[in-house]
Amino acid sequence: MAMEKTIALDAMIASLLEEKKYNTLKDVFSTMNAADIAALFEDLPETSLPLLFRLLPKELAADTFVEMEPEQQEMLISGFSDAELRAVVDELYVDDAADIVEEMPANVVSRILQQADPEKRRMINEILHYPEDSAGSIMTTEYVSLQPHMTVAEAIRRIRRVGVDKETINTCFVVDGTRKLLGTLTIRTLILAEEDTELEEIMTPNTVSVMTTEDQETVAGQLAKYDLTSIPVVDGEDRLVGIVTIDDAVDVLVEEATEDIEKMAAITPSDRPYLRTSVWEVWKQRIPWLLLLMISATFTGMIITGFEDALSKMVILTAYIPMLMDTGGNSGSQASVSVIRSLSLGEVEFGDVFRVLWKELRVSILCGLSLALVGFGKLMLLDGVDVWVALVVSGTLLLTVIAAKLIGCSLPLLAKKIGLDPAVCASPFITTMVDALSLLIYFGIATAVLHI
Repeated sequence: MAMEKTIALDAMIASLLEEKKYNTLKDVFSTMNAADIAALFEDLPETSLPLLFRLLPKELAADTFVEMEPEQQEMLISGFSDAELRAVVDELYVDDAADIVEEMPANVVSRILQQADPEKRRMINEILHYPEDSAGSIMTTEYVSLQPHMTVAEAIRRIRRVGVDKETINTCFVVDGTRKLLGTLTIRTLILAEEDTELEEIMTPNTVSVMTTEDQETVAGQLAKYDLTSIPVVDGEDRLVGIVTIDDAVDVLVEEATEDIEKMAAITPSDRPYLRTSVWEVWKQRIPWLLLLMISATFTGMIITGFEDALSKMVILTAYIPMLMDTGGNSGSQASVSVIRSLSLGEVEFGDVFRVLWKELRVSILCGLSLALVGFGKLMLLDGVDVWVALVVSGTLLLTVIAAKLIGCSLPLLAKKIGLDPAVCASPFITTMVDALSLLIYFGIATAVLHI
């Protein structure tokens, strides 16, 4: 239903544009959300974007510009006059402007900064100074600060005076003369308090805050953990330098989740949407990992070749190799995904490695025994194999599941400890390792039990 509405809206906009009914277009856009307008622009010819963008009211135009893809932003900037660019930049919040600047080529960046007023230019450069993916890089310096000895009436007057240009006024921050963070105040608390009450009496002290160098994913986790809509960012001396708002945290979580999924699937992460990524770019993202995994998978072939004589004596063993390898890979992936998720949520760390191993050992024994018993019954009743062959396959299932789950839970923890992304150690690498290990276990047991 949503897709049908989108198609109908696209057709209507295209028809109005062709008929040059610009006032009607302006009225339609005024009823839409900025994100929806940006999505609509993606499906329209790029040649029509400058005209359509100029129909948007100033504030809506800036919000829409933030939601657009970097390629479209760059195309619009190249067609803007200095006055038009200045109007858009003036309406952008500092953190949004910094994000856009990071995506643009040097010549476009220079033009954007030239059109920004000196104060906004200074704030943009300040944000760009912080390490990538840090709290400082995603924060905004546009917040409302209040003094502890202000009365509620004075605070409300200040919010009315300066709040219009701030990203949020729902939460205000109380600081002293050196900008040291003392506490927070919600607009609800202010409105419900007596006008002559001093802020230090009603503020929330011991406020949760993050350092400028804190990882952005940790910041997003803090916002979720404490149910905050914004979190203060402080420097090494506990001075307030900015805030991270919930909308930026959501963007971070989506970005990090997408990146983890791509890494777990052995794909080099990309910031571009799938449909806007060329075939050549997709190939470059995937082929290095596929080559690496293909080469590493040759070890399993070497193991099979090494036991070629044994297999020739008991050909039936060959039929169960895929089952053993797949079961081991799936078991390892289950454990690794659980641990990677716990790491991302801050539920476990490297110091918990023995607790994690002990838990996964018990789980793997239960899973392995269940699979071994079911497998043994299937081999005996349906496949009609020799009891010793059934015991070899079932025993291998048990040991493979145990080994796979222990590897799957420990590798992400080890990767985190040495500074690598745990997602890199997920399914593809664990599956390759477990495949080789399951074959060694299989042939080792078969050689010992069947004397081949």
